[in-house]
Amino acid sequence: MAFWRAFQKRPQLLVTTSYIFDEIITLIRKRLDHGRARSVAQRLRFSPSVTLINIDEDDFEASWQWFDHYHDKEFSFTDCVSFAVMKRLKLKTALTFDKHFTQAGFERKP
Repeated sequence: MAFWRAFQKRPQLLVTTSYIFDEIITLIRKRLDHGRARSVAQRLRFSPSVTLINIDEDDFEASWQWFDHYHDKEFSFTDCVSFAVMKRLKLKTALTFDKHFTQAGFERKP
């Protein structure tokens, strides 16, 4: 909670992919309801603080390379999409609880 309070006081630009967007609204739809999933989706899509990236063929291929190379890890393909986009954009920190990001060489917050 302390992290989120501090973040709200000093918001930063967030970057996410359409794959993560899909996971978020699908989870909310399953656990709560369509209305709340739609509300969150609308806020993400139109927030000036969120850049939503639809991956292109190059990102897809780079994601596949992550997935194919790290057969000894339990990275999901969606993780690999995030890794590839983060690497391309030179982003070092992910806002996640997923340990796979540190395994892939990124920092995690909170």
